[in-house]
Amino acid sequence: MRNPGAGQAPTLAERARALNAAARRGHARAQSLPALILMTDARRLPDPAAAIRRLPRGAAVILRHPEARARAALAIALLPLCRRRGVRLLIAADAALARRLRADGVHLPEAMLGRARLGPRPRRWLVTAAAHGARGLRAAAGAGADAVLLAPVFRTPSHPEVPPLGVLRFAALVRAARLPVYALGGIDALAAARLRGSGAVGIAAIGALAPPGLETA
Repeated sequence: MRNPGAGQAPTLAERARALNAAARRGHARAQSLPALILMTDARRLPDPAAAIRRLPRGAAVILRHPEARARAALAIALLPLCRRRGVRLLIAADAALARRLRADGVHLPEAMLGRARLGPRPRRWLVTAAAHGARGLRAAAGAGADAVLLAPVFRTPSHPEVPPLGVLRFAALVRAARLPVYALGGIDALAAARLRGSGAVGIAAIGALAPPGLETA
């Protein structure tokens, strides 16, 4: 493991681990949660396998794809790689596929939270949800999620029209939430330093976890 005190700035993964360690001390539900989550994106991250190979053991991947057949094919291709790398694979918006492939859990978009019906959960499943404010956080807790990805914390090129929450608003929402919260949106290693003390259990990202030169705008 690289020593961040040897004249080099901490990486995003190291920032995420520091947040996770602090959250575990203050939140019983955070004990088994990964520090770092990669979000796949068909446009911005055309080769998720290359990004997964760079993830530390214990991280997680949320596989997102709007088309069912392509989503299943990508999940089948990525699952063995995730197993070898010690990375958990969650399927977004498709609990049936996650069950069929014996993936590690599901991710619920905010629009699904009011109607999500997961049924009995397999052991060790991780269920995450998306939220963009206090209402989404409450809905995620009501849906039985283990953790929620709250976004956007900072301005992000993928949604430049969406006002960011900012660190102070994000931290206030984390304190009021009933479940552990990940920071998502416009976060790289430099921005992640501003989240210290926010209460976030970790960091989720797309572009910041892409191999150099492989992210598309």
